[in-house]
Amino acid sequence: MTQLYDIIKVPDAVLKETAHAVETITPDIQKQMDRMLDTMYDAPGIGLAANQVGLLNRVLVMDLSRRDEEEEAAPIFMVNPEIIHESEEMSIMEEGCLSIPQQYADVERPAIVRVKYIDYDGKQAELEATGLLSHCVQHEIDHLNGTLFIDYLSSLKRNMILRKVEKMKKQNIL
Repeated sequence: MTQLYDIIKVPDAVLKETAHAVETITPDIQKQMDRMLDTMYDAPGIGLAANQVGLLNRVLVMDLSRRDEEEEAAPIFMVNPEIIHESEEMSIMEEGCLSIPQQYADVERPAIVRVKYIDYDGKQAELEATGLLSHCVQHEIDHLNGTLFIDYLSSLKRNMILRKVEKMKKQNIL
């Protein structure tokens, strides 16, 4: 098992920064992706963006397959992901975030997105995502742009969630 990253929690400023494009897929970038994936599985979560582990490069990992441990892992590695199409049809789903632990809220996003990215091996790839995968990939790309799912909520709901996280931190629950 590789050494895990620490997951950055709100209100850390790195979560509001924009990540920089990756020039080339190097062994170091691949090692980062592997380590991010292990960190995400350990958390446990279904997606993790570089900002969430304090790195400001455009790298994210996802795996929706392991909802139950019986399923074989099917990780998706994305470098420099870019949404090239989004449907007019919208979808509302409850979202959570490893950087905003134990807090959930309904978020409205395009129901279908097409994403262009570079894969683990440095090849150009595209993915059309619907349902949970669509929400997950948009959520993670938002992270790379310094946007959190709570930014889609009213300021009242957002502040309530942030206060709950602060309270949990003070009580050493996190």
